[in-house]
Amino acid sequence: MVLAAVAVAQFAVALDLSVVNVALPAIRTALGFAPLDLSWVVHVYALTLGGFLLLGGRACDLYGRRRLFVLGLVVFGLCSLAGGLAQAPWQLIAARAGQGLGAAAATPATLAMLTTTFPEGPQRVRALGVWSGVNAAGGALGVLAGGLLTQYAGWRWVMLINLPIVAVALALVRAGVPAEERPARCERVDVLGAVLATGGVGLLVTGVVRTDAQGWDSSATWAMLVAAATLLAAFVVTESRAPAPLLRLGLLRSRWVAGANVLVFFSTAGQFAAFYFVSLYLQQVLGMSAAATGGAFLPFSASLVAGSIVATRVTAARTPRASLVPGALLAAAGLAWFAFISPDGDFLTNVLGPCIITGIGVGLVIAPIVAAATTGVAPHEAGMASGLINSSRQLGGCIGLATLATLATIAAHRTGTATHPAAINDGYALGLAIAAALFVLAAIVAIGVLPRRQAETLAPKPSTTAENRLEGTPS
Repeated sequence: MVLAAVAVAQFAVALDLSVVNVALPAIRTALGFAPLDLSWVVHVYALTLGGFLLLGGRACDLYGRRRLFVLGLVVFGLCSLAGGLAQAPWQLIAARAGQGLGAAAATPATLAMLTTTFPEGPQRVRALGVWSGVNAAGGALGVLAGGLLTQYAGWRWVMLINLPIVAVALALVRAGVPAEERPARCERVDVLGAVLATGGVGLLVTGVVRTDAQGWDSSATWAMLVAAATLLAAFVVTESRAPAPLLRLGLLRSRWVAGANVLVFFSTAGQFAAFYFVSLYLQQVLGMSAAATGGAFLPFSASLVAGSIVATRVTAARTPRASLVPGALLAAAGLAWFAFISPDGDFLTNVLGPCIITGIGVGLVIAPIVAAATTGVAPHEAGMASGLINSSRQLGGCIGLATLATLATIAAHRTGTATHPAAINDGYALGLAIAAALFVLAAIVAIGVLPRRQAETLAPKPSTTAENRLEGTPS
């Protein structure tokens, strides 16, 4: 019941990352969005989700995983309803921000519930494999759902579709997820760390995603990036001294935890960019409809699920590293094949083959990455580790997509008129080639950083404050 509840909830969160993309033209027409403001329908969700994940993860450890899970789902569902009923651009953007906040509470709670319910070993690997497969499938099927709903039911249903999914997840929680006892001594939330982390991540994501309008050479862009770097550096200093930190820096001494977070940053940057470029290539270059574009992602989704199943079995028998290395290299090969897209191509020639190869590779990567990031982590820090890996995932997706989209636009301008299909094709091909290189970097991290054997528990000793801050078992 725990696995079913968290799988349904995570499907809704992942679905919402991509389901809106195909509906953006219809949303712009219906609500009267300015062209430069329309992208915030997508960006504000990722911004609030990524900015509050560390706080949500720590709150799970302090106030109860089930409690934060339910609270996050309720907020997510209510904001989905508000978005579906929006009558003005600001109302939809506010609703999307609220969805991100709800997801920031529910997402680390889902992982923390799994890691504390299933003991470390094959059982946990299989449970996390289901979570990862559902997470990836939600993102991939979001494109299909968004196309079908927009074309046949209206754009509002890309928001309202979340309501029945949330209702099912809440019913499963009520039926089979036991309530947790309150801790005997409840630590206070690291407020300063939360402000610094949220502000730093928020400014970083905002500065990067606004490069589509301001450019990388803009003083406003660099002012945001410098401010973000300053806040994040202050966050690191604060966490090294805090008695109850938002993120215990000793966790990063584990090669499993540190390596998995770097790896997921690179791989998610490549994966998000690939979704973006391929969906636009199908619509803007090949001229496919929204529904047909969504259907074109079905081979990718099926391949991803197949790769996740294989990865779960490999990881249960060996270690996450055994699946991560070949998976990253296979995904890189598929994206490199994608880079040969042509303005005169078609689905069978330019999309189907690389979709299958890339899907299998991504499935081999995403299924074991969470198992790697939580290997050796003590149960009372499960939410902390979950918030960290999800923050790395969101940062990788936002920064990678914004950066590669900017580079693709520059390439399109250099090769011709930016609206001409051939020029657009050249820009997307460059973006897909760089996405392939990001997966190669992920493979290098897996080979050079991740251990060949499992790690010991990274629990801090319950002695002095300094020991609690610095303790960590290197793997």
